[in-house]
Amino acid sequence: MIAAIQHRVRTSDGITLAADCYAHADVRPVVLLLHGGGQNRHAWSASAARLYARGYTVVAYDTRGHGDSDWDPDGRYDVERLASDLIAIRERFSADEPPAVVGASLGGMTILGAHLSAAAESWGAVVLVDITPRLEFQGARRVVAFMAAHPDGFSTLHDAAEVIAAYNPHRARPDTVDGLRKVLRQRHDGRWIWRWDPAFIHSNFEFVQGEPMSGTEQLDAIGQILSEGARRVTAPTLLVRGLLSDVVSQDTVEEFLQLVPHAETVDVSGTGHMIAGDDNDAFTAAVGDFLDRCVL
Repeated sequence: MIAAIQHRVRTSDGITLAADCYAHADVRPVVLLLHGGGQNRHAWSASAARLYARGYTVVAYDTRGHGDSDWDPDGRYDVERLASDLIAIRERFSADEPPAVVGASLGGMTILGAHLSAAAESWGAVVLVDITPRLEFQGARRVVAFMAAHPDGFSTLHDAAEVIAAYNPHRARPDTVDGLRKVLRQRHDGRWIWRWDPAFIHSNFEFVQGEPMSGTEQLDAIGQILSEGARRVTAPTLLVRGLLSDVVSQDTVEEFLQLVPHAETVDVSGTGHMIAGDDNDAFTAAVGDFLDRCVL
């Protein structure tokens, strides 16, 4: 596995995005990786290495407001804006042929949102990771509550590790906390805070933390937008679901298949909403096998 080459990509509204590219010397199909809302591009490190070994050029980038990408100066992180960023990444790394695109959670929402744009041409393949247009409200609420908690950060990385372990009780704990430096940064006062803009939650998903009835109505409105995007998906499509997920259910999977009847689905046992982190071997094997059939 070669080391990723780091890039800075300028968007149409002046935001600079951080991207890692694992490029083959010859022309190979490009796979774009979009992380979830509480993650950054480093969440894809293991998957990127495995897909590269299969012959793909792989690009993983930080969504605006996450990781090493710029924060939006106005705190705007709507799906349309994130979809525009995806198109900028596509034009930078795969302008000549349609790339495959893999999106986890927020990344999948971004992909569906991009299908509403006139600038979004066909994709080589679409992989949605534990995301459907309609989300189970309680599961979505739990994700947002986790991201909104501890706004003042943690005194140590070990404290952060305890919180993450409580959120993912089914996942084995790593031997060291050093990996958390990729998702947390140390503030000048010594406290460790998440590498994302707090405005991301307040501008998009704060309603999920409030009164359930109004929250459900607003989540349904987002679902309607994503459903319209799903109806326009024509590329070979795979939906990967974590069997322990409380965000995507069998009901929402069946509703998705009504919108994208040509889609394939696969369930990964023993995994929750963050499938790639829970069982990367099974996840990347499923995605790689699908891409090999559809892209190579």
